[in-house]
Amino acid sequence: MKMATAAKSPVRYRVGMGRPHSHLFEVEAHFPAGGEVVEAVLPVWTPGSYLVREYARHLQDVTCSDDRGTPLPVERPDKRTFRVRTGGRPCTFRYRVYAHELTVRTSHLDGTHGYFNGATLFLYQEALRDQPHHVQVDAPAGWNVHVALRREDTSWVAKDYDTLVDSPFEVSPARAHAFTAAGVPHELVTWGDGGQVDAGALCGQLAQVVETQAKLMGGLPHARYLFIVHFTDKGRGGLEHEASTVLLYPRTGLSTQKGREDFLGLASHEYFHLWNVKRIKPKALVPFDYSKESFTTLLWHFEGGTSYFDNLLVRRAGLMPAGAYLSRLGESLTALHGTPGRKVQTVSEASLVAWIKHYRPDENSGNSAISYYLKGEVVCWLLDLHIRKATKDARSLDDVMRLLWSRCGDGRGVPEDGVEAACEQVAGCSLKTFFDASLRTTAELDYSVLSHVGLEARFRPRESASDRGGTPPRAKDKEPKPRGWLGVSLRGSTLASVAADSPAMEAGLYAEDEVVALDGFRVDGAALLSRCEEKAPGETVKVTLFRREALLEVPVALGARPADAAWLARVESPTAQQKAAFKAWCGADWDEA
Repeated sequence: MKMATAAKSPVRYRVGMGRPHSHLFEVEAHFPAGGEVVEAVLPVWTPGSYLVREYARHLQDVTCSDDRGTPLPVERPDKRTFRVRTGGRPCTFRYRVYAHELTVRTSHLDGTHGYFNGATLFLYQEALRDQPHHVQVDAPAGWNVHVALRREDTSWVAKDYDTLVDSPFEVSPARAHAFTAAGVPHELVTWGDGGQVDAGALCGQLAQVVETQAKLMGGLPHARYLFIVHFTDKGRGGLEHEASTVLLYPRTGLSTQKGREDFLGLASHEYFHLWNVKRIKPKALVPFDYSKESFTTLLWHFEGGTSYFDNLLVRRAGLMPAGAYLSRLGESLTALHGTPGRKVQTVSEASLVAWIKHYRPDENSGNSAISYYLKGEVVCWLLDLHIRKATKDARSLDDVMRLLWSRCGDGRGVPEDGVEAACEQVAGCSLKTFFDASLRTTAELDYSVLSHVGLEARFRPRESASDRGGTPPRAKDKEPKPRGWLGVSLRGSTLASVAADSPAMEAGLYAEDEVVALDGFRVDGAALLSRCEEKAPGETVKVTLFRREALLEVPVALGARPADAAWLARVESPTAQQKAAFKAWCGADWDEA
């Protein structure tokens, strides 16, 4: 007769927010009886955001007592560890966490809501990570608790610490909007929208995106899902979780069609992470090490590939016209070719050093690095078309995702060569030349495979500082007048960055220079760029600026603006095969583009 296994004692937390204007969460962490010495630690990073953020810097007033109420001295041997000698008895830590940073990776508490990401709040014991973790929330009167965890009596229950960290809480007066997609219940809860958002319409659109992704992947991997959306005056971003996501989006962003498409692309991105990175994950991240960085060269696929699928699946859901989708791809190409760092850093290296590069940008980042999101998206797009071409459209990157899901979806992790191997298995041929050139060199990407779907990439000079590409030239002249180019980006009237090998760099303009005049006449940042564009390449302008309080005048010989604005043109006489391949790829008829 098989003996019953004793239930594991849970770790229990209580989270209070009795003084929300202080931005301080009040936390109790109760650990069951264990060893003579207990070391409670806090993560230094949160999964999905590859930067050591030192969350322990926000903990204060840390105390501890045993189950009889006897105070226990707390030692702090390093930045994230709190050590007590319990004599084997249960113990309870009490502390406060300052939370006044409104991002998807941190926590935020004020008089309107409390949002907390578990990595910022919950001390844990490494030895107890696999035991259940329960959370009781003491919310202000009239506030509701929203989280993807199941409720048991008065607590929210996570099967282990990893699940708890992957389950953000939103606590506010807001009520959730429920909808069902692919047979699974979903909820949407918003904060900061000021009543401007049509939640019903938004739920309907999100449901279409979910249905499209479920069709691609053969169903959904969860029993319930929660969208948490923070609408703000500025900022845009998202963070994926095991059964939820947190999205940050401009409050007025949904007022235009393009803004709504952009929001759905963001939501689609985080939702697709349910498979790509949450369950199909790099082996280097198995298991999560919350104490330090974990390095992988595969973020070009796990983040860049997700960036490729996000708008593609919005397009396939019928929520983005084909022309708008092609325009967005052109904008991505423009951003890529407008980044000098693509000639310096490979996308494989960009993945590896995300911890010190991507999340720590400075004025030279554009010259020295490339985003694995951006170049990864373009590489995965080209990869998809190569697979389609090699298999006469019988297979695609969709099949690669399904193969990885069947092979590694149990969380075992994808080895560093696993994505390439899966792609070659699906394509039925070697893709080594493509991968070597695209991932491991800084050579310009080869866009000739776009012809498989009847497209070609074309380039032109940007027509203004705000030109993001994606569209053909607006000028009626076949050969528009060349515009003068300085080669800087601005923050107000201050130079934010100076492009490598640009006229500005050659002349000696520096980031942080404050521009006050051009050719003796006062200008702000926008006027500086527009007046330079009115001049011809080769003309010399005199830029007057302050540098560390010193007034300087710097002559600059303007250059010709590079042709780095891209757009996708349809071939003039497409074959029936190209039209069919186009539809199989993006789900739209050729004539819709």
